[in-house]
Amino acid sequence: MKIFTVTELTLSIKRQLEPHFMGIQVKGEVTNIRAQASGHFYFSLKDQGAQISAVLFKGNARGVTRLPRAGDQIIVRGELSLYAPRGTYQIIVRELEHAGVGQLLMELHKLKEELKNRGWLDPEHKKPIPKYPKKIGVVTSPTGSVIQDIIHVLKRRFPRFHLILNPVRVQGEEAAGEIAAAIDQFNAHQMVDVIIVGRGGGSLEDLWPFNDERVAKAIFHSKIPIISAVGHETDVTLADCVADVRAPTPSAAAEISVKEQAAQNIFLTQIGEQIDHLLKQRIRHSKALIEGAARHPFLASPFAILSEHLQRLDDFSSQLDLSIRHQLNRQRLQLTAFIRDLEGRRPSREVTRLREKLQSFSEGIDRATTHLLRRKKEHLSQIASHLNALNPESILKKGYCIPFAEKTNSVMMSSREAFPGAKIKLRFHDGTACAQIEEVDGT
Repeated sequence: MKIFTVTELTLSIKRQLEPHFMGIQVKGEVTNIRAQASGHFYFSLKDQGAQISAVLFKGNARGVTRLPRAGDQIIVRGELSLYAPRGTYQIIVRELEHAGVGQLLMELHKLKEELKNRGWLDPEHKKPIPKYPKKIGVVTSPTGSVIQDIIHVLKRRFPRFHLILNPVRVQGEEAAGEIAAAIDQFNAHQMVDVIIVGRGGGSLEDLWPFNDERVAKAIFHSKIPIISAVGHETDVTLADCVADVRAPTPSAAAEISVKEQAAQNIFLTQIGEQIDHLLKQRIRHSKALIEGAARHPFLASPFAILSEHLQRLDDFSSQLDLSIRHQLNRQRLQLTAFIRDLEGRRPSREVTRLREKLQSFSEGIDRATTHLLRRKKEHLSQIASHLNALNPESILKKGYCIPFAEKTNSVMMSSREAFPGAKIKLRFHDGTACAQIEEVDGT
């Protein structure tokens, strides 16, 4: 049996494989797409059961009206090729057309539209990032390169930073719940001044936890400002859209979160020098004004300025003295008039007059009281006569009697209450008598 070298085996497979898959068409969902500086695009096509690598070279990409993105459903035309250096096969794409948006991308667009309708993406909800945060919170994987990049940038820009890492998974089914819970924990305890939420790049599936509604809700309701740094600059997730600030990379998020200490020191030094210069300039200007004012003729003697005010003060003093004298004379005349009036109103005369008035008033009250009592007595006598006339005893004296049922001792108001053989009591004005009904004649 012949022993092949790796190169011989690979080339043999290449010669056997490629001629049978010329001019093929393949439909699938785009994932793991990478754009190279050369203008070539590398990506994978997948369906429910498998995936295959594909490459769209720069020359063929010029004829594509819309370049593919992660999640797009596309149909590619080309041939199968085996790349010998890596021993992998791939589709060389000559043409492609979009067959529709992939399921994940459809879900992403639908959820983004829902969040937009709720107002979660509106600029007025964005909170400002504090200029000088004392504590920086980070929600990411503790083992990835993201946290190392953030720490490296913070050390360079602000060596005295205080960072709190809330470690979470950033990929997989449980990642979204952990990310949302970490944001809520920072808010519940007010542990930090700003939060960085991020992870490295990856496919749409890898970044999907950051498109979860739970993460978007936690970011929107966070009282602490949040910087989102998910994936590469071309990757945009719902977390980026809802966050207060979106950073293209985790390193950029670290730069946004703090001001560079060296730059701030230079800025403060420059501001201090400007303030010192302005103060010295203001002092020199004020000294010049004082010296100029001191040489003014009006300031040579205080009387040059005060003479008018002193004269006005003398005039006010004279007017005040005159006004006081007029007031005293008027008060003196009023006092004299009060004395004369008081002489005409001696207490003894006033007491006699009041005593006579009181005597007359007392006699009038006695007369009115006597007349009122007489009228009340007459009215009371009339009422008594009316009451006597209505007294049942008076009616009984006229020959009437009142029947009472012997059992109930109640007044019988109608003949319907009587029946033959019933015993009754008859009430007269001077006593009672018992009787028995023999016959009832009803009408």
